[in-house]
Amino acid sequence: MSETGEAAPTRADCVADSAGGLTFHISDWVRPQPGSYDDWSGALVLVRRGAERRDDGEVRLPLGPTGDGRLQAALPSTVALPEGRWDVHVSYGDADPRRLAPGLNDLRSLVDRRPGPSTSPLSVRIPYATKHGNLSLRCWRRAPHAEAGEILLEDGTMAVHGRLHRVRSPAEWLAGAVLEARCRRDTARVRTVPVTADGAEFFGTLPFAELTEDWGGGADVWDLWLRPAAGDGAGDGAAPSARLARILDDVPDKKEIFTYPSTAVAAPHGQAWVRPYYTRNNDLAVRVEAAV
Repeated sequence: MSETGEAAPTRADCVADSAGGLTFHISDWVRPQPGSYDDWSGALVLVRRGAERRDDGEVRLPLGPTGDGRLQAALPSTVALPEGRWDVHVSYGDADPRRLAPGLNDLRSLVDRRPGPSTSPLSVRIPYATKHGNLSLRCWRRAPHAEAGEILLEDGTMAVHGRLHRVRSPAEWLAGAVLEARCRRDTARVRTVPVTADGAEFFGTLPFAELTEDWGGGADVWDLWLRPAAGDGAGDGAAPSARLARILDDVPDKKEIFTYPSTAVAAPHGQAWVRPYYTRNNDLAVRVEAAV
């Protein structure tokens, strides 16, 4: 019991595997009613924020006892979770689910993860502690996926190195591909630069002057994509573009962790500050705003 007299939250340890699956271990559970392990009917309940009443807004995973006295639930990579943030609960019988608190996480297999060859969607799940001390998952499901790597800022340009995943032949997909910047405020404003490729790896350099030549002041955000020569996802047989993002590691929120300096760019409207950053979804974007 806590100092307030309320039951302490049940904690779950999480172990990640290299395929994108998670195993949850609950060791400090308090049985809600008498009985033996044999009549356990508990479940781990995942609820996606903002989609609680939708058909794809809840996933229940059976909990079962292990030989060391803990309860365990498995979330294989083959279970399709839509992208978003999923809150983790535990439920027994007809009782209302209650939130779980984070325990110890073993996420070593997520560090510098290299997914195997496949065309199926890439599943990424990273457990984390919310600001209220609860356990949640940050989930992505993408195909194709362009994983952003090293970013070099030099001489008013942004050089990006990355790796393409979840396409049948990365070398063919990348032949003639371009790095594409799409203005979020005005979808008619699109800038492209060619990329070079080595197998599944790609390299592209975006001059910041491309983003400021028709900038009119205020703030613009440009989302970065990798677009194949075969098309942009429209029409029969056209290959879909891949959003540049950084999700293949154990950091659920990159925005405040991976930060980059602003570059001063002389634009027709005046001096602008240009800065790449990761969004709340860990997608790579570039922000253009007026110098202060």
